[in-house]
Amino acid sequence: MNRINRRERLTRFPLLIVLALLVLLGLLVAKAAQAADDYLPPEQAFQLSGRMVDAQTLELSYRIADGYYMYRDRFHFSAEGATLGQPQFPAGKRKYDENFQKEVETYHQSVTVRVPVSGEVKDFVVLAVSQGCADKGLCYPPMTLKLSMSAQAIGQSVSPVGTGAETAASGGSDVDRITAVLKAGKLWPILTLFFLLGIGLSFTPCVLPMLPILSSIIVGQQPAKGGGRGRSFLLSLDYSLGMILIYTALGVVAGMLGEGLSAYLQNPWVLAAFALLMAGLALSMFDLYTLQVPASLQSRLSTASGGGSGKWLGVFVMGAISALIVGPCVAAPLAGALLYISQTGDVLLGGSALFAMAAGMSVPLLLIGASAGALLPRAGAWMDAVKRFFGVLMLGTALWMVAPVIPAWLQVAGWAVLGIGYGAFLLWTRPAGWMSRALGLAVVTLGLLQLVSVATGGRDPLAPLSHLRGQAVATGATDFVRIRSSAELDAALQQNAAGERRPVMLDFYADWCVSCKEMERFTFTDPRVKERFGQMLLLQIDVTANNADDRAMLKRFKLFGPPGIMFFDGDGRELTSRRVIGYQDADRFISTLQNL
Repeated sequence: MNRINRRERLTRFPLLIVLALLVLLGLLVAKAAQAADDYLPPEQAFQLSGRMVDAQTLELSYRIADGYYMYRDRFHFSAEGATLGQPQFPAGKRKYDENFQKEVETYHQSVTVRVPVSGEVKDFVVLAVSQGCADKGLCYPPMTLKLSMSAQAIGQSVSPVGTGAETAASGGSDVDRITAVLKAGKLWPILTLFFLLGIGLSFTPCVLPMLPILSSIIVGQQPAKGGGRGRSFLLSLDYSLGMILIYTALGVVAGMLGEGLSAYLQNPWVLAAFALLMAGLALSMFDLYTLQVPASLQSRLSTASGGGSGKWLGVFVMGAISALIVGPCVAAPLAGALLYISQTGDVLLGGSALFAMAAGMSVPLLLIGASAGALLPRAGAWMDAVKRFFGVLMLGTALWMVAPVIPAWLQVAGWAVLGIGYGAFLLWTRPAGWMSRALGLAVVTLGLLQLVSVATGGRDPLAPLSHLRGQAVATGATDFVRIRSSAELDAALQQNAAGERRPVMLDFYADWCVSCKEMERFTFTDPRVKERFGQMLLLQIDVTANNADDRAMLKRFKLFGPPGIMFFDGDGRELTSRRVIGYQDADRFISTLQNL
């Protein structure tokens, strides 16, 4: 009877959190469904039709819904099967636009544009790109519509080919497409999509470091008589709930503020503090000391909660801390949700999407918990070996945390010390079987290779001796022209437009951005990418310091943090459909660079 009561008390804390979060999600679902129809789909807000005035003149008319407007400088027209001349726009209304932080010309109610058609043509397809906003604050991504025209059908009105939803979804960047899904307002498809996207993100470098942290917690919490699969799963669930709650809350706050919070958390002092915390927890896995709540406080917690909630609360807090420090990357799904929240103020639908995405990211963590109870040893000397192994993993995680803000040689030296130290521990610990000695010898060898790398000028822990074969360590810094503000960007674009008129790439970078480092090391060094770079003007802004100019640049392009890559044509106009948010491998990035 006492064992049953103790088990009930043990599981009470995480189950109460699950119940609370499910109630919160239910409220979000109800409110989001109620608010889904606040804004018109773009194809209804901006209805396009076209007609041939004569064989040489195309007329494109947009009927704009009440409460919406369109930007003159966001129109772009091209044709397949015909050559179009300079569009003739009517005069619009000038206003200072908060979205673009400059004075723009806009149209309300309707706008008709006449476009000359050169040569003798018969049938051709018009591609009409436009962008508009709602007076309430929502800005739609650029919308591309197709019109099938015939020069012989003078005066006949033509509507776009296909549905507006299909057309809008087919163009634009990943962030635009995700934002468009949110704007469609269909709740369950949104939650399903973001849950699946979260599962995909769980295998990125932003989330993988959470696995050794959670595994170490499970090992450390195993009782002397062995734990069960149920206990390990509940620990994983507790940890995941901390991550989900903080991820959703900070995402909503960042969206409402219009800027990312990761830069404030990713400064050297904060990273060092949490790395020291992680190292302290790791050393306790080697039984150098025991970390526990003071006896007086432990007694109060036990009395108040029935005996076991103190540890569960600690695991929950560790999950929240991990979400703050280990997983700050901005990927396309996160950027799309944040952009939607910042533009519409709809924290209910956007927050629900973030909740579903964080839940998807926690799936591997829950699988770790579901299997750990069966895979981990129950007791004895093996348990001590497993604890020390996970202690080493936590030390590695601590080093990984501070790697972006320390010199490259110091990072390699850290891996060398960790490898040699753990390998020596395995070799000289008694009793040591042949498997332990073989593993120790292998780890010592890897550590010595890192040490040789440091001594000979190597800076890449994944390829410690590559510099000795004549392969330069790729940093990408020499390929970019560094800019520091919007004024410097505008000057560079104007100078390029007046001179070589090359395509321009603007890269948002930060020392603490893991995906930026991946792009720098694996994507930008690809020979095919380098060949394309030779034809472009490469600009880069380093937002590591997160000063006023950095924040202004992020706000100008509606970014919540790096990585983010913008492209401009030779005239200095941004190609919004080519935006890159998050990591892209070389093959995908090459397709992005096509036809710039």
